[in-house]
Amino acid sequence: MLTYDFEDIGKDTLYEYLYRKIRADILSGRLRIGEKIPSKREFARNNGVSTITVENTYAQLTAEGYLSSVPRKGYYVADIGTSLLLPGMGREAEMEAGQNIVQNREQSTVRNIVHKAAEKGEQGTLESSDPGHAQDVAAGSTKLRMIDLSGSGSAPETFPFSRWAKLSRAVLEGKREELLTRAPGAGVMELRNSIAQYLLQYQNLKISPEQIVLGAGTEYLYSLLIRLLGMEKIYAVEDPGYPKTGWIYESNGVEVRYIPMDQEGIALQPLRESEADVVHISPSHQFPTGITMPVGRRAALLSWCREGEERYIIEDDYDSEFRLSGRPIPCLASIDRTESVIYLNTFTKSLASTIRISYMVLPGRLLTRYREKLGFYSCTVSNFEQYTLAEMIGGGFYEKHINRMRNYYRGKQKKLLGALKVGFPGEKIRFRGAGSGLHFLMELDTDLTEQELTDLALTAGVKIFGLESFRSGKERAETTGGSGPDGEKEMREDKGWGKMERDERKEKTEKTEKKETIETIETIETKETDKNEKSEKNEKNKKKGKTGRKNAKKSPSMVVSYAGLSDEDIEALPGRLWEAWGELL
Repeated sequence: MLTYDFEDIGKDTLYEYLYRKIRADILSGRLRIGEKIPSKREFARNNGVSTITVENTYAQLTAEGYLSSVPRKGYYVADIGTSLLLPGMGREAEMEAGQNIVQNREQSTVRNIVHKAAEKGEQGTLESSDPGHAQDVAAGSTKLRMIDLSGSGSAPETFPFSRWAKLSRAVLEGKREELLTRAPGAGVMELRNSIAQYLLQYQNLKISPEQIVLGAGTEYLYSLLIRLLGMEKIYAVEDPGYPKTGWIYESNGVEVRYIPMDQEGIALQPLRESEADVVHISPSHQFPTGITMPVGRRAALLSWCREGEERYIIEDDYDSEFRLSGRPIPCLASIDRTESVIYLNTFTKSLASTIRISYMVLPGRLLTRYREKLGFYSCTVSNFEQYTLAEMIGGGFYEKHINRMRNYYRGKQKKLLGALKVGFPGEKIRFRGAGSGLHFLMELDTDLTEQELTDLALTAGVKIFGLESFRSGKERAETTGGSGPDGEKEMREDKGWGKMERDERKEKTEKTEKKETIETIETIETKETDKNEKSEKNEKNKKKGKTGRKNAKKSPSMVVSYAGLSDEDIEALPGRLWEAWGELL
């Protein structure tokens, strides 16, 4: 029987307390892997709480990967690996799980301390230049305003103009000397202090401000990391993934490996076989699949770091603030005890894509190397923007803005999903990854390919791309949309995905040609026979209406990025998509 006495509940809500206690019991080994836990009704009855409280607790633990749900059987303790199961860590784990809750209760005091200290002068992670919804496209003889589901531009009305203006004026009046003083290469300490305190209360990430490095966009920080970690290292990225990540690594002249995804995130065995030294991931909400990496896979990735020397994980947490159901998912860096995780985040998602302020948190063992190798770099963010943002975070205004934006996007997503469900038969459409972030996958039951769906939608004035278009190795020259770290979209006119893959294809072709020249006639004839048999089989299947092509077209997944959609766009979208796809579904 799983019961708790609630004596040390403190200021926690029942939901927060139960989440903290069960998580601690799993981490301490009291609840073992594969063990069935009581049903929601049984647990509620045994502990004298409501089933709604238990349901919310179980849902959060499942979302983070501590529990797994088996339909009609119940909940079980998930396999989180052994690296997180340390002896005698029960109370430590419990306190760690609840630390961010305590910090939330005390955040006003913390903010005031940091705010006042910074004022005294204690100073030491698709940018749409052409927003889709403003474009016009010809559809027949009528011009339609383009509905863009491929980008991530934010609506102008969501930016806190009034608050930003007041803070800007206060900075101009109160920090004249600081504005004209050269900032440290890593950024002004006031903003780094504010970010450190924010990460403590929001992500339970315990760091010092000296570990934070600011930059004008995550692309700049990627380049810094390549110089910091080494040009000789092999860098791994997710596949499918945010295309620009791989392009940036390739453009910097380093070797890149594209690692496939499975249902839990980046696949471990291909990662090991790739011989990569650094892996770049987005575990909280991966683009474009929308996967939230469970804690077991996170622990396995940390174990991968320990398997080799100088291995690192770059955690790109680009839209973690916008988890729309349940508690925020703790970042991977918060459970890292090996100093192997480099945490990246950006303000382009939460504020605006034109505010080019991103940051990374270096593990302690990289600080000295950074100062020695890159300490001479100048900060690429203006002092004015840094001090204004510091005032916004330190004064509590940024947290209020995030809460408003979370409610705003929750309402927008609900309206969009509702409209699509009404516009399409229930058996023809499904959604994945809608619980977090600003994009989700829309699966369609159709024989059409993703490219055919994209082309048809464009004729109806809707820009949308399929999941397959974000895989590496695609030969195309088209606008690749995306809602990745910097909310940007790019025109990619390159046959293939960079120098490395072109070289690999060339090498593969040369090997194939060499092999064919030494093959015996018998082998060639055997291949020809197999080929003919396969062709005959395909012809028979075509006559029966069961071609391999039909199987390949099963359930295409279209990526829907909705942050920049207006209410008018949402109302018009189902009709346009039905016009483009309806008769063919």
